[in-house]
This record gives sequence, C-alpha cells and structure tokens, in this order.
Amino acid sequence: MEEIKVLGSGCTKCKMLFDNAKKAAAMSTKPVSVEYVDDIDKILDFGIMVTPALVINKKVVAAGKVLSAQKILEMLN
Repeated sequence: MEEIKVLGSGCTKCKMLFDNAKKAAAMSTKPVSVEYVDDIDKILDFGIMVTPALVINKKVVAAGKVLSAQKILEMLN
C-alpha cells in the first residue's frame, strides 16, 4: 500500500494539499492511505521547516507549496 502524509499546521494551504492528496488517492489504481499530520514534533522529525509538506512512502517530495491532485498522482506512479 502506498502512503501519503500531508504535514501541516492547519492553514488553508495545508488543507488544500490534503484535499488534493485525497483526490489523488481516489484516482490511483493502487491502494493509498492518506494521513494529515499536525503534530509539530512529527513534522520536525521529517526535517520540515515550512508547511505544507508532502511525504510519499516516508520520503519528503515537496515543501512550502500546494501540489495539484494530478501532480501527486504522477508522483505515486
């Protein structure tokens, strides 16, 4: 199973990225879990200093920007 985590503080951009991640998961042909992480200690464990951030399969793939659902889907495949 693929795993997406959106790291964020609850801001509008963070929520937008989370929504796009859920859309990408729904479009994927693979099973994908999507989680929103707002615990600052867990965010810092990834070395993130700016949110929102996107983590796919334990690897940070973007920080500080909102990716489209299509771009996230491309990264999953």
